[in-house]
Amino acid sequence: MNFDYLLTQYGYLAIFLCSIFEGETILTLAGFFIHKGYLHFFPAMLSAACGGMLGDQLCFFLGRYYGSRLLKHFPKLTPMVEKTDKMLYKHSSLIIILVRFMYGVRIAGPIAIGMSKVPFLRFALFNMIGALLWALLILSFGFIFGESTHWILAKYQHYARLIVIIAIILILLIIMAALYLKQRHKKKSSN
Repeated sequence: MNFDYLLTQYGYLAIFLCSIFEGETILTLAGFFIHKGYLHFFPAMLSAACGGMLGDQLCFFLGRYYGSRLLKHFPKLTPMVEKTDKMLYKHSSLIIILVRFMYGVRIAGPIAIGMSKVPFLRFALFNMIGALLWALLILSFGFIFGESTHWILAKYQHYARLIVIIAIILILLIIMAALYLKQRHKKKSSN
């Protein structure tokens, strides 16, 4: 079995499963593979949207039926839930659509919405709209990324190895900086 075979046979399933909780990385890669011809845009978008909708629906039900228990175990979520509830009162449709684009609240947001008075059908409708929009935008970004990468590598073929090495170094530096800042934040919080 080679990579091409695995990607064409299980790519849509991987997109669906990864989109249940997060998915930006896998969708960006899927867009890149769409550009390369391994996957097709519409099935990938549907797989991502279905996975994203399912994940948010599960979190909504988690908040609806177990929200008060969660707040007892994670009291730090209480201010976020109260803030979300106030915003939902004024802008529920927009928040439901955009919650998946808000870094750090992709899972907590639907839980908080489930704890609110938003009806299930309203959440389901706007969750579907948000999931489709999210899948379309992130896949498109990945596709454009694939196109620009192809152009850069074709135009600067003799620099390809150097470009890849620089990209890897930059990614590693970003990861190390994020870990350092997280550790530093933990030390400040414990003091």
